[in-house]
Amino acid sequence: MFKFEVIHQSKRSAARVGRIHTPHGIIETPNFVPVATNAAIKTVDSSIINQLDVQLMFCNTYHLLLHPGTEVVQAAGGLHSFMNRTAPLITDSGGFQVFSLAYGSVKEELKSKGLKTQQNSVLKINEEGVLFRSYRDGSPILLTAESSVRAQKALGADIIVPFDELPPYHTDPHVLRRSFERTHRWETRSLEEHLKNPNNQAMYAIVHGGIDPNLRKKSCEILGNMAFDGFAIGGSLGKTRQEMVDMLSLMMRHLPHEKPNHLLGIGDLPSLEACIPLGIDTFDSSYPTKAARHGMLLTDNGPIKIEQHRWHACLDKISEAPLCKDYSAAYIHHLFQAHESVGHTLASIHNIDYMMKLMQRYRQMILEDRI
Repeated sequence: MFKFEVIHQSKRSAARVGRIHTPHGIIETPNFVPVATNAAIKTVDSSIINQLDVQLMFCNTYHLLLHPGTEVVQAAGGLHSFMNRTAPLITDSGGFQVFSLAYGSVKEELKSKGLKTQQNSVLKINEEGVLFRSYRDGSPILLTAESSVRAQKALGADIIVPFDELPPYHTDPHVLRRSFERTHRWETRSLEEHLKNPNNQAMYAIVHGGIDPNLRKKSCEILGNMAFDGFAIGGSLGKTRQEMVDMLSLMMRHLPHEKPNHLLGIGDLPSLEACIPLGIDTFDSSYPTKAARHGMLLTDNGPIKIEQHRWHACLDKISEAPLCKDYSAAYIHHLFQAHESVGHTLASIHNIDYMMKLMQRYRQMILEDRI
C-alpha cells in the first residue's frame, strides 16, 4: 500500500518531483505538511481542510495519548474517522516532548544555552524510555519505543516514526554521542515493534546526530541499512538557516535516493526556497497558521499585515481560498480589530491555501528544470 516513485529529477539541482502512495491517497512531492497537533488545525474544520488539497497532515502522538486517549480514537475507527480526514496523515512518536518539555521551545533553548526551563516535566530518561509528567493532571506517563509504536498503531496514521530523543543545540559532545547511540537503539526497537504488525502503515526512520557531521553521516548509514520506508531528518541542524542548509547539503547524499525524506519542524518560506533544491521531499511546520493568528496573510509579494489601517476600507478581495473569497480585505481587517475568532479561521485558510499553491508551483518549476 506504500510506494514512492521519482517522477522527475531536476537537471539543475538535487530537487525532484515524486509521488508517495499511501492507503489514503497520493502525496505529491515536494509538499508542505500543516501541523494539526491535537488532530485539528487551530480554528479550521477538517471539512475545509479537505477542500484545500492538503495531501499530508501532521498529528502529535503525545498530546493525543493524553487526551482523548488512543482507546477513544481507535474505537472511533482511527484518526481519519475521528477527525473527518480523507487524505493521508503522519504522526510523531512523542520524542519531541523529551526536548520541548525539558528545554522549552527551540527559540527558548537557543537563548538559554540549554538551561532547563520547565522543571519536573521530564522525570527520567533511561534505556527503557522517558517518564513524563502529564501536563493535564500531573500523572506519570512512560513512553518507550514499543509503547510509542503501539500508540501510533492505534491512531492509525499512514506514516509513523520511531521513538527518539531530540538533544538541544547546546549539548556537550559526549552527551550528544550517548543520546545518539541510545536513540538508534530505540529506533531499532521501534522498527521491530512496527514489523510485528505493519497495519498498512509506513515507518520513517529519524536521522539524528545534532550538529556533528560525522554523526549525521553515521546515522544515515545505520538507518539506511534497515527496513524503514523513508527518512525523517530530526534534531538540531544548526543555530542559523545557513548552518542548517550546510548540514543538509552534507548529509542528503548519504540518504537512499529511492526512498522519501521529510524535514521535521521546518517550513517557513525562506527555508523551503533553500531546501527544496537539496532534494527534501516534505516539510512540516505550524508557521502558516501561527502567522495567520497574528494577522499575517502570506502573498507572493510578502506578508500582508491585515490589522494595519490601510485595509480598513479596502473592499477588494485579497484571497481566492475557499470561504475567504467571499469576503473583502476590509471585513477580515474588521474581524481582527473586533477580536472575532472567525478572522483567525479565514486567515488560516488563506495561508494554508497559499502554501499548497506555492508547492504546486515549486513542483512545476522542478519539472521544467528551473530549480
